[in-house]
Amino acid sequence: MTAASTPVLHHVKVSGDASYAIDIGPGLLAQAERIAVHLRGRHALIVSDGNVAPLYADALETALRAAKPKLALARYVLPPGEHEKTLARFGECLAALAQLGATRDATVLALGGGVVGDLAGFAAACWMRGVDVVQLPTTLLAMVDSSVGGKTAVDLPSGKNLVGAFHAPRAVFADTSTLRSLPARELRAGLAEVVKYGAIFDDTFLDWLEAHAEALLAGDDAALAQAIARSCVYKADVVARDPYERGDRALLNFGHTFGHAIETEQGYAGATGDGLNHGEAVAVGMVLAARLSAELGMASATDAQRLRALLERFGLPTAIPAGLTPEALLARMRLDKKADAAGLRFVLWDHAGQARVVAGVADETVLRVLASG
Repeated sequence: MTAASTPVLHHVKVSGDASYAIDIGPGLLAQAERIAVHLRGRHALIVSDGNVAPLYADALETALRAAKPKLALARYVLPPGEHEKTLARFGECLAALAQLGATRDATVLALGGGVVGDLAGFAAACWMRGVDVVQLPTTLLAMVDSSVGGKTAVDLPSGKNLVGAFHAPRAVFADTSTLRSLPARELRAGLAEVVKYGAIFDDTFLDWLEAHAEALLAGDDAALAQAIARSCVYKADVVARDPYERGDRALLNFGHTFGHAIETEQGYAGATGDGLNHGEAVAVGMVLAARLSAELGMASATDAQRLRALLERFGLPTAIPAGLTPEALLARMRLDKKADAAGLRFVLWDHAGQARVVAGVADETVLRVLASG
């Protein structure tokens, strides 16, 4: 059996105006024929970071050249970390496309985690007003979240993802083999986003996660592939209904208003170990969102306790880090993209598995929840 004919474990279709497929399984990066099918032109730029490129970029480049000998292929590697997802790095990525001589049928290959996927996708959206991007996520967080749905962006000092564009990928290949090289902390961070799907869409998925927690933490291939596929199905469904986040897709931000405020206030220091990374911040944010739901009388405190217990079982933080004041976090939230003229909006839940957007929450109530930790 050739690499190209090796079956994937799961295949998820994202429908809509820009439909594409998500392939999930081990060894996909080695199956260059599958990837090369999506390269329409003769120019391709691999975008990666200093952690991922040494592990996978050489093999990917060699395989693509063998599959498509006339391909003009270049590479842009940025330093790792959320703090590198900047306009300056975005400009460097565009410069790499210019040096390649990339034409309008070029493809950007985003090889890495969420930072790489967001920045590379934004560069693809802007180069010549839009070229193809193929997402090759190498972290669990990116596989279940940022690589799917076409949201691309870079950060500003004042907030996360404030400059960006909607730009759907041409294809997504989630090679679960790459998770074997993922640090345990990053695997746990990805599980936070997996938990989110159960929290907002399906409490039976929470049951499944509780039953398979040990297998997921141990890196079991089948369990991880199943968790990724189920998460992608939930996300694909909501993205197809609401590609530009004008309705139901906002539910995917459960925990993110709080989480983004924590990340921004800490200066995106998760990569250095001095702060929470994105998944960890979202874990704390989900606990705060569940607590706010209970504070508003929407949901029971029991559901909030169940969510907190599951996140802690996955080794995730559930309390606001020391040194962050409620007032500072509230100020950060006012700059969040989910705020509007009516004030702060939160994704809250009525119970596990059913969430909705709530506007006009009083600052005093938010501060009270933040003060509770």
